[in-house]
Order: sequence, then C-alpha cells, then structure tokens
Amino acid sequence: MTISPSSLDQVVPGQGAMAPPSAASGRARRRRLRFLANGKATTGLVVLAGYGLLAVIGPWVAPYDPDARSGDVLQPPSGRHWFGTTHLGQDILSQILVGARSVMVVGLIAGVLATLLSILVGVTAGYLGGAADEGLSAVSNVFLVIPALPLIIIVTSVVEQASDLLVALIIGCTAWAWGARVLRAQTLSLRRRDYVEAARATGERTWRIIGFEILPNLTAIIASGFVGTVIFAVMSEITLAFIGISSVSSWNWGTILFWAQGQQALAQGAWWWFVPAGLAIALLGTALALINFGIDEFVSPRLRTSGRSRIRTADGRTVRMRVGFTPVLAPTPAVPAPRDGATGEDETR
Repeated sequence: MTISPSSLDQVVPGQGAMAPPSAASGRARRRRLRFLANGKATTGLVVLAGYGLLAVIGPWVAPYDPDARSGDVLQPPSGRHWFGTTHLGQDILSQILVGARSVMVVGLIAGVLATLLSILVGVTAGYLGGAADEGLSAVSNVFLVIPALPLIIIVTSVVEQASDLLVALIIGCTAWAWGARVLRAQTLSLRRRDYVEAARATGERTWRIIGFEILPNLTAIIASGFVGTVIFAVMSEITLAFIGISSVSSWNWGTILFWAQGQQALAQGAWWWFVPAGLAIALLGTALALINFGIDEFVSPRLRTSGRSRIRTADGRTVRMRVGFTPVLAPTPAVPAPRDGATGEDETR
C-alpha cells in the first residue's frame, strides 16, 4: 500500500515536510490574509494605525500651541477652533493631537516590556520545570499581588517631574505576572507533545525548540496579553493625569479631563471640553478590543463564523441559525400509523 505525502502530513502534522518552501510560504500568506479578512481585526488595526500616525505627526499638524492663550474663552466648536476652547482660550484640538503621543508611547513601551518579561519567565518556567519552575513561579506570584496603580502613585509623588517613560517602565515591570502564569500553563501542555519530543530526540537545542516549536503555538496568547497590557497602560496613564498625580504641564487626554473637571466644564455647559477627549479614549479602547476579538476568532475554529449559516433538516426545510446556538426547530408532524392489514405486525397484535 502506498501512502501519499498528503496522507502522511494528515497523520503527522509537519512531518510530511515534503512540501516545498513555496507551499509553506503560501500557507503562511493565506493565514495572514485570513486574519486581515476578519472585519473586527481589520477595523481595529486601521483605527490603531490612525492613532499611531497622530502620535507621530500630532505636534506638527496641531493648528495652535496647546499652551497658547487667547481671547476666545470657552468658545464652542467653530471654523476657527474645531473642538472649541478652554477657559483660557486654549485650542482643545491642539491639546488632543499633542496628547496622543504621550498616551501611545506609554501604552507601547509598557506592552512590549510586559510581554517580553512574561515570555521570558513563563515559557522558561514551563519548559524547564523543576527548581527553575518553582523559583520563577514564586517570583510571578510576588509580582502578581503588587498593585500597579498605587505603586505608580507612590513613585510619581516621590520623584519630581516623573516622565512618561518612568510610568511606562513601572507598568511594564508590574503587569507581566498574569501573562507569565498563562504562558507557563500552556508551555507545560506543549512540552510533552510529539513534535517537541521529536525535536528533542533529534538533538535540537533548547532555545531552538522553544523558538521554533513552542512559541509559534503561543502567538495568540502572547498577542492577547500584549493588547491587554496596552489597554491597562493607557487607562493608567489617563487615570494618573485625571486625578492630578502626573505632571499637568505635559498634555495627554487625562490632563484635558483634569482641567475640564477642575473648571466645572459640565456645570458651565462646555461639553466640547471633555467630550472629544472621552471619545478619543473610547475609540482607542474599542480598537484594541476589536484586535483582541480578531485574534481570538483567528485561532479558535469555533469563533470563525460569518454570523449566520443555513442548515437543512431531514424533511427538506431550510433553517437559518446563528452559529454557536442550537436551533429550535418546529416539531416534525407525526407519521400516521399504517392501517390494519398493511403490515403483518398489526395483524399479529
């Protein structure tokens, strides 16, 4: 009996490695296209890219100096000031454009740092096991109970002129423990898989097994942890500025809300002072959440749905249903019993 390479690849994934490099690159390209075809992920990436562009060019395209005062005090949105002005005549649109850089920088640095630490600690502990696992798990448990936001408040109150980089470093160094625990649990499950044992039996080095056999299977968890850390870092930066802990001389969206609350913008009817900043925060959080949902649908076959599908019942009826829910079908009409004499069974009875 002959076994085709495709059949061998179905039995042992990855071991029917007779596929040419062009086929492997084609599969990787199709996977990327399938991820980009997800509406949630695409929308989130587009919005996030727009925020990143604003963070880069925001201070250059701002129509006014965000600190410059003018005689247009508490003016509603107009052709001269698109988002209105503050109680000092400062342009709110310029403040939002300049403040985008601070928010994005803190979120990106904290997310990258926390993700790297979670990978280093979690995957190492899960793969090595033994004393290394116990020691790294103990360190993770210690950082897991450290409250990040109160620690930031204490540090920023002690250090004069605490910069955004310091806030990002504190968040990144305290927000990695949960991701490390999740990665450790997944690595413990993956390290005994057949393909990992085969790589170990062929003499592959530890770093190569982790980098090429284990980490690719943890991509979704790593990406989800990164997005979650970025959301937490952004919210922490805005919260610190809103409650007046961080420096109010450097602009971010929390600083705008801080001054709006301090000057009773809502009581004065100056809705334009806090609504644009609030919408910017909500839209950024929505974009990050959409990316996270897109990652979940990409890696989970049960979530890869187009919303609705059709099924055909035994009696030929077509029923529309939402994937993930069990359809409730109308009861099938009872088949009438055969008349007497139609079957030998009735006569016997």
